[in-house]
Amino acid sequence: MKYFALAVLLCALASLSNAQCFQKAMKPGVTHCYDDVDQMWHAVGSSWRNRGCMDCNCGGCCAAYSTPRLFPDDCVSVFDSHACEYIVHKKDDPSVLCPIYGAV
Repeated sequence: MKYFALAVLLCALASLSNAQCFQKAMKPGVTHCYDDVDQMWHAVGSSWRNRGCMDCNCGGCCAAYSTPRLFPDDCVSVFDSHACEYIVHKKDDPSVLCPIYGAV
């Protein structure tokens, strides 16, 4: 029974983690870090948004957007890479926006 409880707890913790973030190890004394996506160097202590729509600093990056998961069936989500956001609109009429009830 205790192994079952442990398995349930581990499954619950996995769902609470943010898979859209990652950490980068920094060596002591470095003054700049490299963004592999934009292939640019940045000063330690700075923050930036790269072309992959990730908000970064030298310690890591996180997605700059949320992903819609719950919206009406007659709608579709489309990613706008310039604005770094999902647009949810009617499948048959892109000019009509849809409500988003849940996102990750």
